[in-house]
Formats: sequence, structure tokens, C-alpha cells
Amino acid sequence: MMPKQTTDVDRLVGIRITALRKARGLSQTALGNAVGVTFQQVQKYEKGQNRVGAGRLREIARLLEVPVSAFFEDENQPDAPQEDVFGFLSAHGAIELLRAYAEIQDEQVRRDVLSIVRAAARLSQAKAEAAGQTAVS
Repeated sequence: MMPKQTTDVDRLVGIRITALRKARGLSQTALGNAVGVTFQQVQKYEKGQNRVGAGRLREIARLLEVPVSAFFEDENQPDAPQEDVFGFLSAHGAIELLRAYAEIQDEQVRRDVLSIVRAAARLSQAKAEAAGQTAVS
């Protein structure tokens, strides 16, 4: 009998556990302690290396104060953008950036910060494209 393999769904669940855990300000150790596993096991869940059992996923959802459905794709929204918000939130520093942005009270300052971040993204993309062109030449 073949050992069970993890799937894209397991990886999706892991990405969402990571994003929601970070949004709550919990460490892997704290989450692991709360559900009765080690932080290494939480790491394996988050990387999609190990499957999360139904009971444990329910407990994680309860601790993170989300419905279990939050860990799965919403197939009821076919017009939803291709980019998964949880994929964005898994980028290093994304949650911290979003948390800091949300603390800005002044709307003009928020618009200015967004403008700066967009300009930095365009600059980064232009540099990457230029590096790709010189590597090909």
C-alpha cells in the first residue's frame, strides 16, 4: 500500500493556516501548544508536508476564530480574482505591512504610503526585467 501523499489542497490549507496564525499574532509554538502538537508539526502543516486531520483543523479554526471553510477555496465565487489573498499574505512581511497600514488614521497618509509601495513594486519589477534582459544578451 502506498503512503498517503499531500496534495495541493493540503498546501492551500497550510498557506491559510500560516496567514491566519500570523494575523492573530500567534507563533507556531503557541498554536502548537494550543492544539497539542509541537511547533515542528505546525511547520509541517503550514508547508503542506503533513495533512491536518479534520478534528485538529476544527480546533485550529476555533483558536483562530474562523470557520473551517476559511481554509478551503470558495467555489461559490467563480468571478473571484485568480490571486488568492492568502497567497499574498504568506509573502514575508505582508501581514506586518498590512497591520501597520491599518493603524494609519490619516487617509492622505494612507494614500501616500500606498503610492510609495506601488512605486517600489514598479521599480523592483523594472529591475528584475532589466536583469532578465541582460542575462539573455
